[in-house]
Amino acid sequence: MRKIQMVDLVSQMSPIREQIEKSFSNILDSAAFINGPEVHAFQKELEDYLGVKHVIPCANGTDALQIAMMGLGLKPGDEVITADFTFAATVEVIGLLQLTPVLVDVDSVTFNIDIEAVEKAITPRTKAIVPVHLFGMAANMDAVMALAKKHDLFVVEDNAQGIGADYTSADGTVTKTGAIGHVGATSFFPSKNLGCYGDGGAIFTNDDDLAHTLRGMVNHGMYVRYHHDVIGVNSRLDSLQAAVLRAKLPHLDTYNQKRREAAAKYTAALSGNAKIVTPSAHNGLDVYSGNHHVFHQYTLRVLGTDRDALVKHLQENDIPCGVYYPIPLHAQKAYVDERYNEADFTVTNQLVKEVISLPMHTELDDEQIGFITQTILDFVGK
Repeated sequence: MRKIQMVDLVSQMSPIREQIEKSFSNILDSAAFINGPEVHAFQKELEDYLGVKHVIPCANGTDALQIAMMGLGLKPGDEVITADFTFAATVEVIGLLQLTPVLVDVDSVTFNIDIEAVEKAITPRTKAIVPVHLFGMAANMDAVMALAKKHDLFVVEDNAQGIGADYTSADGTVTKTGAIGHVGATSFFPSKNLGCYGDGGAIFTNDDDLAHTLRGMVNHGMYVRYHHDVIGVNSRLDSLQAAVLRAKLPHLDTYNQKRREAAAKYTAALSGNAKIVTPSAHNGLDVYSGNHHVFHQYTLRVLGTDRDALVKHLQENDIPCGVYYPIPLHAQKAYVDERYNEADFTVTNQLVKEVISLPMHTELDDEQIGFITQTILDFVGK
């Protein structure tokens, strides 16, 4: 059996390595390292793939979130509602901009932001909602957008884990995640479904005026060299990373399909055990055959079992795994706030004790999946 890896980027690279090396050679020969032709070409190709009017590449996914919020003109003290159960970058940028983060609980099935909790948290100071498409599962965007319209709020989609996922609205309209809200942000960190070989990110919007503002902001506020029209930052996607992303983008749907197939095999092996909760259908959508879940992570809940002991058991059997995430954001030292009531985070507080993410990438084979699942079943028992 091949060595099991959490993410196998070397094997994924093999079919596209020659293309990437040729692109790298051209970039080195031209020395067009920043905002070169590869960046502009990738921008256009990603716009076409997502069906969005504007893609603004930037240096990383955290910058993408921060610049998106800067572009909306949010002011210090404005409240921004987001999920308690997610990676810290989502709330980190809210704090960096001196906005007020308002963390709310998540849904126990999808792990995405709880709509009732969002509505309960809205105050006259609320200016934006940041839904996270966690682990690659599209959040309930119909409900989010309806709340935003009702209360005149911005929606900033955190699509760092959901690139390529579809969202099917109640009226049957299908839209790529990240292209539904007022602005979306994603990360191209190497382990993402669409990842480069360093850091990278992008912002999406269909708003022409907002796109113009964001394009200046990523480049020190400049539209004309040395003319600084807005306050900006230095956050640009370099040409080498754009070349990697151009090579991968045509394969993204195939990558995501392979992830769904691996997820279905995990579930077939594990779903019969009462101590294991596998990703399940939601709102009538099959998470394995539909494209609304792209399985950036395959995340289980283990019940009546010592999750941390299971992690150790897997590691002892050379099976990598992850706990995303072990501490709720509201309990993190940097984000503790006396406004929060533990009773408002019952789902998140339970999930952090139960979740475990298994190896998930495009190169998983049946032998590896069989070994991983049998090792889990041997530990948890019946």
